[in-house]
Amino acid sequence: MNLNEIISITGRPGLFKVVAQGKNSVIVESIVDKKRIAAHASDRISAIGDISIYTSDEDVKLIDVFEKFNDKYEGKAGPSHKEELSSLEGTLGEILPNYDRERVYKSDIRKLFQWYNILINAGIPIVEKKEKSEEKEAPKKVAKSAPKKASPKSGPSKSTKTASAKKSTPTKTGSQRGK
Repeated sequence: MNLNEIISITGRPGLFKVVAQGKNSVIVESIVDKKRIAAHASDRISAIGDISIYTSDEDVKLIDVFEKFNDKYEGKAGPSHKEELSSLEGTLGEILPNYDRERVYKSDIRKLFQWYNILINAGIPIVEKKEKSEEKEAPKKVAKSAPKKASPKSGPSKSTKTASAKKSTPTKTGSQRGK
């Protein structure tokens, strides 16, 4: 599973993955307890790949921050989101020293640690494998096949008219319709 397939729904705790698409909603499954719910068009849905964290320079993608978390904790769960806020801020300051302390809310810091632990406990890999980049570097050779020859059709040839060349009947108006 790719981190870009994981979504967050405003007002609902945890992270979700998209299972199916309904007529007016999306069916999602919770990563934590595997319960399925419908996310309607009125719900605010954000993909993890689209979320960024404010810094003093440029915004940093959440996936990049999770990769730094993964390097620091060596692929294991980090501190709980229920710990003291000052220790969580200090840990985030070590991992991302230039995050904007005014625009990143305290609840966002807690959510960041909670989401990281949810992903680790669910066994979802944080760091993407490098196989995709290796495949792009070495393109596969495609065997060329001989072009197929069209078989001649027997019988009289029929000319086909395009849609614009066909004549249409004039539309009937007023007294011409029912009389």
